[in-house]
Parts: sequence; structure tokens; C-alpha cells
Amino acid sequence: MSDPRLTPARPDLAAANLKGTVQATAFVDGKPMTIARGRTALRHAPEHEALQDDELLFGEVFTVYDSKGGWAWGQSAVDGYVGYVHTIVCGDPIEPTHRVVALVTPLLTGPDIKRATRDLLPLNAQVKVLERANGFARIAPDGYVFSGHLAPLDVVAGDWVATAERFVGTAYVWGGKTHAGIDCSGLVQTALASAGIASPRDTDLQEKALGQIVPFQDRRRGDLVFWSGHVGILLDEARLLHANSFRMQVDVEPLDDVIVRMTSVAGPVTTVKRL
Repeated sequence: MSDPRLTPARPDLAAANLKGTVQATAFVDGKPMTIARGRTALRHAPEHEALQDDELLFGEVFTVYDSKGGWAWGQSAVDGYVGYVHTIVCGDPIEPTHRVVALVTPLLTGPDIKRATRDLLPLNAQVKVLERANGFARIAPDGYVFSGHLAPLDVVAGDWVATAERFVGTAYVWGGKTHAGIDCSGLVQTALASAGIASPRDTDLQEKALGQIVPFQDRRRGDLVFWSGHVGILLDEARLLHANSFRMQVDVEPLDDVIVRMTSVAGPVTTVKRL
């Protein structure tokens, strides 16, 4: 059966390319839109307090299949997740040229540090640079970003684990993937994205798709350690970096301590994967 998290299909409506594979009253072609806010929640239902399944960033493509009551239902082009966003965050498509390489950068109303901040763009947000002035880049549709916080799309981080380490102390937020709040699989996905490596959103999907299984005793820096419903990144054979609800933040802990704690709530380590 299709994974509902990744399948744009409801009983009343589904993507046109799914016709013949799923049951729905109607089938429609989606309309690609671009996320026009620094970050926005992808929610499980069209309600303000619905579960946040994922987070979409400025410049990411979101294909909209239905729009009603201030909510757009569609699918993320980054990881295929399906859900609802506020229609106000959906803008016209752009062709990004650069991405944000700072943890967060202000979107200013002019090329000056004293100008008003219109929004905050997180790491991996994608922008289209129109021109440069006074050390700032004017981006589409409007606004200025410090040029030193941008890199061309084809320039990627050389050490994705070091990128993950930059998030130490960040609050744990379910479904988050930015410095404003992040969860365990969001940390992995975000850090890998900085190095140009695509990753699924959820822990179980990451465990299936990423890397190769290695023996626990052969673990090393950069390996991913999986439990049922949790994932962490090894800094070395003895230390684990992970976003966790135990301390409600991104932490570095002794791997042995995490294993003891996790075994009581989620069972033993399921796999160690190496990219």
C-alpha cells in the first residue's frame, strides 16, 4: 500500500498521476508554488493546532492540489511529504540561484544592517539573487540578505556532521528542521541537505533509505544510530549528537547513556548506518 505520508490522495481528491492506482472522487493536476516565508509548518490537518509533520523553507517548491478556507493541501518537492499549509505562504515559482548557509539570516527591507527585518531565512532556504549592493544581495520577490550568508546552489558543506554540531542547544520541536526548533530526523535531514545529500523526513524512512548497515562495534564519526522512532549522529564511537525530548534540545551525550535510556522506552538499537 502507498505510504499516506508521501501520497497526495484523499477520498475526495488525488493527484492526476495517481489515477488508476488509488481511489478518489476526483483527480487534478497540481500547481507548483514556492514557499514565500522563512519557514512554515506543514500540518496534518487544515487546523491551526494540528500536528506539525514537517517544515517547509523559503524557496522550496510545494505542489498545491487543493485550496480552501485559507489552507492549501499539497506535497513538498524536497521530501515528498503531504499536508496542509496556510495559502498565504504560497508564492509564485522562482528559479533559485543560492541557498542560505548561516543558521539563520535576516531578510531586510534594504541593503543596510539598520533596515527593518521582514523575515528570518533559515539554513538551506533557497533564494534567487537579482543583484548585489553594499555587501547585500537583493532577492526575489523583494528584500535583501547579507551576501556572506549565501552560497551558490552547487556549493555544499564539506562536513555535514559539523553542520549538525552547529545546532547544539537548539530547542526540540516536533516536525521542525531549523534553528528555531528541530527534531531528531529533522536534524539529520537538514545537516545532510547542507552537503547536497537528499534525505527522507521521518526516522523510519531514513533508516530504510540512507547508507549501508555496519556492525555496531565498527561504528565511527558520521554513522547514524537508529532506534524505533529515534535517530542520532555519532561524533565518534562514544558520543552521540541528537535532538531529543529527554532534554528538549539538541545535545551531545555519551552513547552508552543514550542506549540505556532508550532501551527502556523504545528498545535496543535497531541499526547503525553509514553514508
